[in-house]
Amino acid sequence: MQGGQFIKQTDETGKVFIVTGANTGIGKETVLEIAKRGGTVYMACRDMNRCEKARQDIIRETNNQNIFSRELDLSSMESIRKFAAGFKKEQDKLHVLINNAGVMHCPKTLTKDGFEMQLGVNHMGHFLLTHLLLDVLKKTAPSRIVNVSSLAHTHGSINTADLNSEKSYSRIGAYSQSKLANVLFTRELAKRLEGTGVTTNSLHPGAVDTELQRNWKFLENPFAQLLVKPLLWVLFKTPRNGAQTTLYAALDPALKDVSGLYFSDCRPKEVSAAAQDDKTGKFLWAESEKWTGVNSTKVD
Repeated sequence: MQGGQFIKQTDETGKVFIVTGANTGIGKETVLEIAKRGGTVYMACRDMNRCEKARQDIIRETNNQNIFSRELDLSSMESIRKFAAGFKKEQDKLHVLINNAGVMHCPKTLTKDGFEMQLGVNHMGHFLLTHLLLDVLKKTAPSRIVNVSSLAHTHGSINTADLNSEKSYSRIGAYSQSKLANVLFTRELAKRLEGTGVTTNSLHPGAVDTELQRNWKFLENPFAQLLVKPLLWVLFKTPRNGAQTTLYAALDPALKDVSGLYFSDCRPKEVSAAAQDDKTGKFLWAESEKWTGVNSTKVD
């Protein structure tokens, strides 16, 4: 159950990384491993108290001082724009952007800009962030964009008639739609980035015991927690093992020219039929541009 491991030794000294949702779970483990390999990492988080605590933990463990915590709320386009502008003032290089942050199965809520929360944070926020950083990624090429999706994408569909879940809402349906959006975005972006030296791939980290499960309804019952918690270590990967495919996609030298793929357990895996639908991919891209105000003809 603990899955594939990324065991290649790499030296990331002098390389700059951004990891979203980096204060806990897979994100924190990703930063920790990159820090051990000498990389400069910007931890982009909503909760700055927790981010700073995680940053101090990582510095203590690795003795790598080039780990920075910066505020990023993916449910706010204003916050995303502020983060990107601040980063560019500090750095003129970005070797790897890891779009890791996510919310899962939450009750119906809206982002500050009126987007359904799961699609808004998991897809739209990262869509905007990626576009705002494309210029520096291109300047730094060869560079990479890694999008953390999920096997849940295989149960998802893009609801073209009600993308924002205004007519009806399902916690699981909205999550699966957002994870399918991650894969469709990756595939469409890969085509648009051909010849730039910037690659992009998506991945399934595995079933991982992280805080993403905080909105699972049945776990609100103390009796269920008592029964289920001991099973988690059997059925779920640890966050460290959950980070392995992210590290593989971000760091493996063999993937320098590989783009548009989806990985699971540190190897390529076929995506669902819905994820291969280029027409839906183009629809989602056009809607994402509208929602976020991005004009990709200027950026690309």
